[in-house]
Amino acid sequence: MTNPTPAVRDRVLCLPPTELPAYVYDLAALRDHAAHVRAALPERAELYYAAKANPEPEILAALGPYVDGYEVSSGGELAHVAKAVPGRPLAFGGPGKTPDEIRAALAQGVERFHVESEHDLRMLAELARDTAPDTRVGVLLRFNLAVADGSLSGSSLAMGGRPTPFGLDPSQAPDTLRLLTDGTYPHLELRGIHAHLASGLDAPELLSVARSIVDWAMGLGVPLLEVNVGGGMAVDYTRPESRFDWQAYGAGLARLTDAHPELTLRIEPGRALTAYCGWYATEVLDVKHSHGEEFAVVRGGTHHLRTPATKGHDQPCSVLPVEQWPYPWPRPAAVGEHVSLTGQLCTPKDLLARGAHAPGLRAGDRVAFSLAGAYAWNISHHDFLMHPHPGLHFVG
Repeated sequence: MTNPTPAVRDRVLCLPPTELPAYVYDLAALRDHAAHVRAALPERAELYYAAKANPEPEILAALGPYVDGYEVSSGGELAHVAKAVPGRPLAFGGPGKTPDEIRAALAQGVERFHVESEHDLRMLAELARDTAPDTRVGVLLRFNLAVADGSLSGSSLAMGGRPTPFGLDPSQAPDTLRLLTDGTYPHLELRGIHAHLASGLDAPELLSVARSIVDWAMGLGVPLLEVNVGGGMAVDYTRPESRFDWQAYGAGLARLTDAHPELTLRIEPGRALTAYCGWYATEVLDVKHSHGEEFAVVRGGTHHLRTPATKGHDQPCSVLPVEQWPYPWPRPAAVGEHVSLTGQLCTPKDLLARGAHAPGLRAGDRVAFSLAGAYAWNISHHDFLMHPHPGLHFVG
């Protein structure tokens, strides 16, 4: 959806200019979406939330009734999520784990470790022996698998299927599996296989990837209880009204679990769960003309909302007109129907949307950028030029 929900619209319009920019999250909309996703999945498909997408405590708590656990990728995320949603299952992944992070995860009672390399495995084995000698630590080996059917070709971000720092090379599978099955590491328990290969895929492509991962894992010749097929569900910033087909995806996962009744599947979406519940709201400061085009400069910019600059897309937005103009000088306004929306940074890359349809846009009007509930504030370069940080508001 491009237009903000009524609750978000009311909050944006009631904020004084000094409290803009602001992120406004509709938790009721988030809960409704998460419930829809959960209902579409088969019983033996676990839903973990990738906390890196948006780790705000209110977001984590709102997702609580609908997810089986949370995936964290650093010691900082581990501590933050454990505090925000205490007692919930956690999976710890990511490359380059440090000894201190692993010790903290073991002390926290993390249930699953996604092992990315042989070094990762050796380090975990030694620390598990010393830190948790009476516990067998669950391990999912992450592999960088090649997919030959072209299902990764439409991805917006490839994490596997080519040389990357993520996961083990498939050629390492026999030796690595042997270490977990011959008693070499008695404090570790092989639970299964993990592979997150790409992001930005639609349901048919993502199901094809999931089938490839499961087929490869089941062909290893060792007993497995779990296969984690990652996330990567498409969020289309060019068509904000469209949604990933969770019904079709869930039906496909059900066919996989029916074919392998001994197996639990796990998915770890992030962006596809929370993107739709957040809006970045701001105020137009100026409207200006340059070489035949019109530009609106808004409070804030891509140092608060990084995704349009890094992904090269236009952030969907809607204009919320404000009739009052409290200043004695003339009010700048757009002449044409299309305006490019830029921020306050001293770089032409500070571009939030090109040629947005905004006839009559005026200084003082509000603009709400949608699909801002994931990979937005938490990945942005907050302090460039030292503008004020945006406020965070939760409605619903």
